[in-house]
Amino acid sequence: MAEKTTAVPSAALAAKSAKRETGNKSMYGDKITAAFQPKGKIKQNTAMILGIVAFLLILILWSGLSYGKMVDPLFLPTPTATLQASLQLFSSGFWTDIGMTVFRVMTGFVIAAVVAIPLGVLIGTYAPISAFFEPVFSFVRYMPASAFVPLFIFWIGIGESEKVAIIILGSLPQLVLMTATNIRNVHSSLIEVSYTLGTNRKNVLWKVILPKAMPDITDTLRIVLGWAWTYVIVAEMVGASSGIGFKILQAQRTVDVGKIFVGILILGLIGLIIDNLLLFLNKKLYPWNE
Repeated sequence: MAEKTTAVPSAALAAKSAKRETGNKSMYGDKITAAFQPKGKIKQNTAMILGIVAFLLILILWSGLSYGKMVDPLFLPTPTATLQASLQLFSSGFWTDIGMTVFRVMTGFVIAAVVAIPLGVLIGTYAPISAFFEPVFSFVRYMPASAFVPLFIFWIGIGESEKVAIIILGSLPQLVLMTATNIRNVHSSLIEVSYTLGTNRKNVLWKVILPKAMPDITDTLRIVLGWAWTYVIVAEMVGASSGIGFKILQAQRTVDVGKIFVGILILGLIGLIIDNLLLFLNKKLYPWNE
């Protein structure tokens, strides 16, 4: 009789435990399914872990190809050789080159943004201004900035102004047109409702259109800033005596692939830091966009 009374609770506990495990599996399955839905969301910690895993996989692949001699070291240095090259560069004043490149990029990009954002807002808001300016910027946008390097050297010289001008030329048309698109993406129903609530035509730009479009404009700045880095490297490879692009060109002439990798990796690291900083500012400055 005692054996039966102990068996019943044991069976109940086992059933309850199995039900809990099934429930947990179902919950995890629901979370995964929700994450893979279009525009689904995941926790910030999960996103960070996935990002770290992605970089680790790239490092593992790089290590396997280089240490395993699957690719000639002349073309793909090992992580160890790249680290040694970075120590050599930083011990010989590479910080100065990084500082010059950052200064050139940010100077040119800030000048381009100060001109482009107001102009893009006007183009996106008012049809006559759009009809006048947009064809011109659409035309200039398809002219590669790198093609203007020889002309700018003739016109401006090989000083800092030439490099900043290349960044402005490469960034300005893109910023203008993308900002105009951000403004146009503000739904017309918001504007109509604001008129109904008493907003006049003079204030609708400041009270409705800009607050709605500014998060997207900040994202546009983040994207175009990434392109600006490619323009400065091209500019620094011609007629420069400092900068990351100059160091990469020097390394190419001496066939020092390790230093080329260091330059490229530093560019990616700086870009990643700036990108995350702008994402953070976007969330802090525009909490209504969440």
